[in-house]
Amino acid sequence: MRHRIGGRQFGLASDARIALLKGLLRSMIIYKKIETTEARAKEIQPMVEKLVTRAKNNDTVHARRIVRAAIGGKSASDEDIIKELFTVIAPNFKDRPGGYTRMAHKSVRRGDGAPVVVLEFVND
Repeated sequence: MRHRIGGRQFGLASDARIALLKGLLRSMIIYKKIETTEARAKEIQPMVEKLVTRAKNNDTVHARRIVRAAIGGKSASDEDIIKELFTVIAPNFKDRPGGYTRMAHKSVRRGDGAPVVVLEFVND
């Protein structure tokens, strides 16, 4: 029984699933829009929302370290991703209380019929 066990498994081992989610987080911050399956988008959307909230509320060393742990990696490009989140994305949502992303249905994936969606930042 799977009582009280949250999150989707995607048919992957835990390390592969964590790597998948971190990769989606990184892509979302870099490109500001990703096209993926509905299940993956629903799993990643709350993570993105929490990172943006943390980035917009306080730009401290502690907040940057928490974001770095969430997206993984220790290279110079990771620092650029964190800088992008804190200096470009988060200030756009300074007056918005939440709901930084939207999910728009696009089509179904050829082959297995999985629903494909576009997850993007809201541009108000």
